Amino acid sequence: MKEKHTPIVELFNINFTYNHVPILENITLNVHQKDFLGIIGPNGGGKTTLLKIILGLLTPTSGKITVFGKDPVEGRLSIGYVPQAFRFHFDFPITVLDVVLMGRLREKRLGEHYTLGDRDIAQNALQQVEMLAFKDKHIGNLSGGQLQRVMIARALASEPKLLILDEPLSSIDSKWQASFYLLLQQLKETVAVMLVTHDISALATYVDQVACLNRRLYYHGPTKEGLQHLSDAYQCPIELIGHGIPHRILGDHP
Repeated sequence: MKEKHTPIVELFNINFTYNHVPILENITLNVHQKDFLGIIGPNGGGKTTLLKIILGLLTPTSGKITVFGKDPVEGRLSIGYVPQAFRFHFDFPITVLDVVLMGRLREKRLGEHYTLGDRDIAQNALQQVEMLAFKDKHIGNLSGGQLQRVMIARALASEPKLLILDEPLSSIDSKWQASFYLLLQQLKETVAVMLVTHDISALATYVDQVACLNRRLYYHGPTKEGLQHLSDAYQCPIELIGHGIPHRILGDHP
């Protein structure tokens, strides 16, 4: 139980300002091993910025952050990340398996080749996202949803201790979504999961804890209680949130 109570990500009084505009204010948040944390809030509320700070891609204006007890740039070596959007040259001659094998690069020295073990790990990751049958397909021939699943497999191939996903189901068909959430529930036994999503029904069904974020952290804790705080974060009635209406808060919110 000690392992569960030792945070793998610690943020204390994190502030981030861009062009003198506050994006995040006084964010204090801990993530533990075996957590399944959903992050929810309106568009422009700072969710992706928070993820980039954890990944060491942005430096907070003030506050303290550690990732696996280290600076985020070092700690991110233990993180698998699936971004909201991908930039690919789809004419480049590369297969689905080649893309997933990229998740193994952090284990390699310069010039070192992939091993049979690397290929087994990559193929197992493709199996987990139900894309193994596509392993020899050209990456440019995939649909948006299939590509998203391959990117999830690439993150899993790195054998992360923390898996971060930023709106991973934006292009995935509803048929596979239930399987995806069940996969995350299985993974949380060995990997902490942070999921940015607007899918409130998934939060209520699958996610253990929720963080309601809109520049400030309105709530962080068990999902059941957290759903009651969504209207505070979105600053609109919860019925509107449940109907999937996108919200950008007006006034002084970025």
